Amino acid sequence: MPSTTPPPTSPPDAQSPRRASGLIVTPWNLLLLLPMLMLVVPWFNHTEPSLGGLPFFYWYQFAFVIVGVACVWIVYAATRRQPVNRDAPDLLDVDDLDEGGRR
Repeated sequence: MPSTTPPPTSPPDAQSPRRASGLIVTPWNLLLLLPMLMLVVPWFNHTEPSLGGLPFFYWYQFAFVIVGVACVWIVYAATRRQPVNRDAPDLLDVDDLDEGGRR
């Protein structure tokens, strides 16, 4: 019969960028400030140059939607980590699965 006690866990690494709250702070997060430039309305509150008959005001906003999505995707891809659950025992075989006491 396999042992049901979980393996001992190691203490968290002191050099880890993860804080107690689970927030990961990296320089990549500064890239998320770039879409905030869209909020400075005086920079784009005019009609020229138009693009395909669309005034500058509208196509600039549409372009910043694309820039914002790209920034979020880049930051997500650069900062994602695989979750690690060190408390869960490794399942080595199908027989290790809990069947609710039935066979």
